[in-house]
Amino acid sequence: MSEYQRRYLPSHAVLRSFESAARHQSFTLAAGELHLTQSAISRQVKELENTVGTALFRRVGRGVVLTAAGQNLADGLAVDLENMHRTIMRAVSAGKMGAAIRVATLPAFASRFMIPRLPAFFERYPNIEVSLSTRLEPFDMSEGRFDLAVHFGKADWPGADLRYLCSETLIPVASPAFIDKHGVKGSQDLGAVPLLHLATRPFAWQEYLEDLEIDRPMAMSGKYFDQFLMIIAAATASLGVGLIPDYLIEQELQSGQLVPLHAGGMTTSNSYYLVTPQNQNNAHVTRLCDWLAECVSDREEQGRAKQ
Repeated sequence: MSEYQRRYLPSHAVLRSFESAARHQSFTLAAGELHLTQSAISRQVKELENTVGTALFRRVGRGVVLTAAGQNLADGLAVDLENMHRTIMRAVSAGKMGAAIRVATLPAFASRFMIPRLPAFFERYPNIEVSLSTRLEPFDMSEGRFDLAVHFGKADWPGADLRYLCSETLIPVASPAFIDKHGVKGSQDLGAVPLLHLATRPFAWQEYLEDLEIDRPMAMSGKYFDQFLMIIAAATASLGVGLIPDYLIEQELQSGQLVPLHAGGMTTSNSYYLVTPQNQNNAHVTRLCDWLAECVSDREEQGRAKQ
């Protein structure tokens, strides 16, 4: 870093004081949080204002509020400090192992498909650590917070590289108790039993029943949930029939907690993709992606063997 650049890079103490004062909208509360005096916070904020060349706070009564310039700086600094925190935590997590991969994923995919299989990954790659965080929508991969993301939908994540992982097949399932209570013998009985819906896919049941040529005028009636994990719990609790991705209910199908009501399923128009920052060259992430693709391949092969 050049001497010129250093002149315009405030110290961490100055940035920390400003961030705390901006978050609290108070020099007094910032001083208490950082164990400094109020005058120390005021001096450091003044130093930052001299650096950027404009006022960052304005006095309102006994308190302070951010100016427009102060708000813009606070918003950007919050992201930068969070990235710094994640970088340090990544180093702590990796420790002497040398690698820590940050993965943004859908909660159901993580808890039902990825996490149960991770012990095998760690056995193969003991020097790679993996941390998982929930993300439901695409985000800017260039921010550097994540090395990999799992995306469900179309191949439409801007500014990133996508690798196809697998398609999705929905199958109708119910608990043995529900099947006995409602006298369900197969898919032909789906026209009259309570259905469980995913709120973000209100037409899924209607499309499925139409494919089977089953007439059900009120196909969209029933109970709605905003997560597949809730639908799995509801189906297991005998609240209705769930139309659920087969990979999410491997344990319930194997244990007999849930029973498929139709041998076939409906493959949706969306798919799962592995998303990485554009032009990223990370051998550890490649190993994780290859391993996930291998898990999908093994699962599909096991499915064909059972047929």
